[in-house]
Amino acid sequence: MSLRIYQDKIDEWANQFEKPYWSPLSQLARLMEETGELSREINHRYGDKPKKSTEEIKEIADELGDIIFTIICIANNLRIDLDEAFEKVLEKYKIRDIDRYKKKIC
Repeated sequence: MSLRIYQDKIDEWANQFEKPYWSPLSQLARLMEETGELSREINHRYGDKPKKSTEEIKEIADELGDIIFTIICIANNLRIDLDEAFEKVLEKYKIRDIDRYKKKIC
């Protein structure tokens, strides 16, 4: 599915509010908060820091979803087409990393 579809869905939802999107700096702060929540959950599951008995278990998928939602909000607010941005970055990696990693032998 195209990222444009998700951008449009979120834009439709956001535009029901008087101020549909926060300022870019506030959205960036929100993205950092969400990234911290993902980091904390991954650290609890796969790192050396166990959860406190009082802490709730969060789903990694939910935390990733929050990050994607926030990124789309930032893109919508700044009028960035994520399909174009993603295609551009994929092309960059294809060229830049062509010989960087050992490839599978088929």
